[in-house]
Amino acid sequence: MTQELTKPITIIIADDHVLFRTGVKTALSQKTDIKIIGEADNGVLLIDLLKTLPADVILLDIQMPIMNGIDALPEIRKVCPQAKVIMLTMLDDHTTITKLIEIGANSYLSKMSDSQVIYEAIKTCHIDEYYFNDLTNEALLTNLKQRNIQLPLQLPPKDAELNEKEIMILRLMCEEKNTKEIAEIVELSPRTVEAIRDKLKVKTGAKSTAGLILYAVKHKIIE
Repeated sequence: MTQELTKPITIIIADDHVLFRTGVKTALSQKTDIKIIGEADNGVLLIDLLKTLPADVILLDIQMPIMNGIDALPEIRKVCPQAKVIMLTMLDDHTTITKLIEIGANSYLSKMSDSQVIYEAIKTCHIDEYYFNDLTNEALLTNLKQRNIQLPLQLPPKDAELNEKEIMILRLMCEEKNTKEIAEIVELSPRTVEAIRDKLKVKTGAKSTAGLILYAVKHKIIE
């Protein structure tokens, strides 16, 4: 449930470029609800750090020496499963983006993103689990249309019934609306919206918000 944060969101930055880490730290240091607690310049150091210093959110570069971000992601899920992982990269390859979302990334941002976008992604992932933007949405839509793949969820029969309210909420989720925004639009409490979202996961077989979006695309609930 979306709520006011009572303590700072703890962040670890994993990137092998010192200047980039410094720039992100400087920008985020102005935010009172963000606290950077550690840094690493490769995936191995990051995993070791997380064993003693778990973080709420990890900013993870894809291209790093020794262990890159893609290889580090499943290891992060083992040692710090509650952490939200935001991938940072110069790449905009749709296949890579889709793969990372499927294996556990909570967001995917260009390293050219300004500090406010990174800040909003951190807050949204921490509260609502995922942060979707034009880049991730386009990748999911494009890749799903191009590939006949086994989705990261068990699809129910095509006649699985979603009521009008469930369809509306699912569409709003696909439009990047957070719980509070959806609640205001459909005139329900955030707690009720969360309950409907959980029910949608049960009905569709989705394991995550990303899975729900993939389901919506697959079954043409959104175009």
